Amino acid sequence: MSADANTETNHETNYDVVVSGAGPVGLLLAAELTLGGARVLVVERLADVDETIKAGGLNSTTTVALYRRGLLPALTGIHEEAMSRFKEFRRTHGGSDNNPVPPPKFAGHFSGIMLRADLLDESDPAFAGLGPVDRVGLVPQAPLERLLGRHAGELGVEVRRQVELTGFDADEEGVTVRLVPTDGSAPYAVRAGWLVGCDGGRSLVRKLTGIEFPGTAPEITGYQAIADMTGTEPLRGGWNTTDVGTYAFGPLPGRILTVEFDGPPSDRQSPVTAEELQASVRRVTGIDVTVHKVHSSTRFTDNCRQADTYRAGRVLLAGDAAHVHSPFGGQGLNLGVGDAMNLGWKLALVVRGQAPVELLDTYTAERHPIGAWVLDWTRAQIAVMRPEPHSRALRSVVTDLAGTVDGTTYLVKRISGVWQHYDLPGDHPLTGRSAPDLELADGTRLADHLHNGRALLLDLADDPKLRARADGYEGVVDALTASCPGRPELAALLVRPDGITAWAADTDSAENDPTDALRLWFGAPAGA
Repeated sequence: MSADANTETNHETNYDVVVSGAGPVGLLLAAELTLGGARVLVVERLADVDETIKAGGLNSTTTVALYRRGLLPALTGIHEEAMSRFKEFRRTHGGSDNNPVPPPKFAGHFSGIMLRADLLDESDPAFAGLGPVDRVGLVPQAPLERLLGRHAGELGVEVRRQVELTGFDADEEGVTVRLVPTDGSAPYAVRAGWLVGCDGGRSLVRKLTGIEFPGTAPEITGYQAIADMTGTEPLRGGWNTTDVGTYAFGPLPGRILTVEFDGPPSDRQSPVTAEELQASVRRVTGIDVTVHKVHSSTRFTDNCRQADTYRAGRVLLAGDAAHVHSPFGGQGLNLGVGDAMNLGWKLALVVRGQAPVELLDTYTAERHPIGAWVLDWTRAQIAVMRPEPHSRALRSVVTDLAGTVDGTTYLVKRISGVWQHYDLPGDHPLTGRSAPDLELADGTRLADHLHNGRALLLDLADDPKLRARADGYEGVVDALTASCPGRPELAALLVRPDGITAWAADTDSAENDPTDALRLWFGAPAGA
């Protein structure tokens, strides 16, 4: 499969996995694969991190995932820098009755309906056990991508920039990936066992693989930009609905977003001019804002599609290559991070021969339903956002519900991702859910023992027979004996590398054997 099948190529050293795309999803996936023992090559057409304004925040599941890899201090630094800019915006644009802006702690929004943090029931069990991540959230995509680039580099991931994937040939033994340097150097090919497309919504990998990409057609044109503007004093901070569409002003200086329901943009590729952005801002807000200079901008729409499978033979998809949707609710980046965390350890086990290739079937089985939910979540927001009588009536109802404790808590649980779980074998309430960040008696937390990307069999009852079940899984499953005074009812947990509880037992349980779960997720033990 190739966009240029006649390209002459030289073949290069083998890799276990080639990842196409060095965005956050591709970099994190490469890091996870490397932690699992795979030799990875990442190829990226761009010369450097794309500084275009994109995603602006992380949800709880993403922050917890990166916390488990030891990245919380760096994330906190990014968040604090973004918060300082947010406070600057508040000083220059906020605080008056005419221009209220969101408080420093806010709960998010649904279809531009701002959610009040003071109405959130934080005692809901879904929010328990997240660990010390509640102060991190405002993390723009570009600095996150730089952080993940450093993380991957420290692990030894090879990243080649200004190299474009133009095609590949897949067979039963692996994939020959065809690459063309953008500097005019000679094209060449590399041989790998597997190829993963993390190359965005217009993924060439997906197209060449022939995976279907069904969904719904777009109906909006949106702009998001950082720009120098004057005449913004009448603009209201946060999300706002007008007779024409929707706009968001802030929370960072110069940030403006508009949504118009006039069909998709005719041109997604050319730079957004000051005149084009100004015209949209004026149409949507009804205010004569003047845009003097555009520093960063993008057009977006609500094209909503999902690959019908995330794997075809030795080719897999992750991130936007597997699913696209509108950006409302900030789900896209977070959904892709979940894909990378789920796929990385599984593919590494298959590469190492520790687990059968059938393990990869669980990637689509677990992640596809989450992606389908995100698509419907964003479609619902479009329905509530339309500037027509039926949608405005619906918006009034949703606004009333969002103004209640139950309504806010329901919406935030969805936005934050804490509701997500997988349907795994086992009856324990923790099975299939993100493992709680247990505070152990030695002063450590569960996340401290997951930095290496391996699974963890946690013995909380000092049971030698239980610990012995990890024999034969050296380098794949770590065994740890500890006590957890705060959860005396727990006897043991088996935590997958992605932080999901694969098996759990209570102290009063008659069944305390993780053998089936170990074999299901990590294959037979060595020597068996």
